[in-house]
Amino acid sequence: MTTNSADGPDIDVVGMWVTADGHIRQELRADGRYDEARGGRAGAYTGRYRVTGSHIDYVDDTGFTATGDVRDGVLYHEHLVLYRERPTS
Repeated sequence: MTTNSADGPDIDVVGMWVTADGHIRQELRADGRYDEARGGRAGAYTGRYRVTGSHIDYVDDTGFTATGDVRDGVLYHEHLVLYRERPTS
């Protein structure tokens, strides 16, 4: 999901983002939806997201809102630190 905003080009965040311990996995999909798994609980949080520059605004399906920022390839989402998962070849 890459577009242009007043703050410059929006970064591409599509893919799987994971905490260092692998407990939290957040999939940011190209259609602007996300699905977050926590431990063995798939779909713990689902909703939509919007990217502006390197900032992400989240609204989950219950109406709860959160934010995140990507700095140096790392996603800082509220109190979480997530790393982009690279597909293994």
